[in-house]
Amino acid sequence: MIVDCAIYRHGHRTEGPVDLSDALAEARAAGGFVWIGLHEPSEREFDLVSQEFGLHPLAVEDALKAHQRPKLEVYDDSLFMVLKPVVYEPASDAVSAGEVMVFIGECFVVTVRHGEGSPLAAVRHRLEEEPEMLDKGPGVVLYAIADAIVDHYLEVATELQTDLDELEAEVFRPEVGASRNTASRIYTFKRQVLEFRRATGPLAVPLTRLAGSGGLGTPVPFVHEKSRPFFRDVGDHLARVNESVEALDRLVSDILSAHLAQMSVRQNDDMRKISSWAAMAAVPTMIAGIYGMNFDHMPELHWLWSYPAVIALMAALEVLLYRLFKGRGWL
Repeated sequence: MIVDCAIYRHGHRTEGPVDLSDALAEARAAGGFVWIGLHEPSEREFDLVSQEFGLHPLAVEDALKAHQRPKLEVYDDSLFMVLKPVVYEPASDAVSAGEVMVFIGECFVVTVRHGEGSPLAAVRHRLEEEPEMLDKGPGVVLYAIADAIVDHYLEVATELQTDLDELEAEVFRPEVGASRNTASRIYTFKRQVLEFRRATGPLAVPLTRLAGSGGLGTPVPFVHEKSRPFFRDVGDHLARVNESVEALDRLVSDILSAHLAQMSVRQNDDMRKISSWAAMAAVPTMIAGIYGMNFDHMPELHWLWSYPAVIALMAALEVLLYRLFKGRGWL
């Protein structure tokens, strides 16, 4: 459905309702541009928009089906960019990604949002409070959307770092058995980092193209030359995010390795303890088994102190084995 539709002239929003069928003509006549925001539109709803603005059918198909990776496509009459805003859910410590598709042309901006993770309403409100910036055209809208999404990436990276610190503390907690489900939590966290990386990693190339740097071909159309430094700033922020994601991924892998190593050491300790107690139990069992056999000719069988002597021998051997295993750290 259409969430908002407005015509902007000299950076100011024009008053009154806007008819979609005449929006582009009115924007051109006013010397401004029209900005239409849609949320999960149906194919029928989006057909009206695509026909009015002449959007490329391949880009329209991507916008309707969603599930795209961040990218930038240049067509004859429009520019199409896909971004993936990320939302951190504190209740479940989970990361979820939505999608924002942005079409910009000479006199129009069309934004299509999928999912709930999107700062578009706040972006529109902020730009409307800065008419001198909004007056620079549709390219500024694309910059503002990218800037808001990337800035939120930094907040999500901070939240994930906090969760990782908690995981690290749990792994290295001295109490044995305190982290029974730690491995499961580590794998879950690694999946969250992977979901985050899918949103941030592929976005670097589109921002480099928009900034007009990196030797990636001719300048991108519909983006004013004076807007390129702003995209470079967004690219710098994204580089910080990607560095944080790389660090998170390496740390969680190291934590997983440390956890598995600790589990292996604990299992070895348990096996040594079990083996030590089994050896201590085997000595009296062996002696008692020998003297439990029904033979007439056995050493000290009819001696008065045979029973106490055998019991004392068992006790002495048990003490000897206990001190031996204790000295080696097995018990």
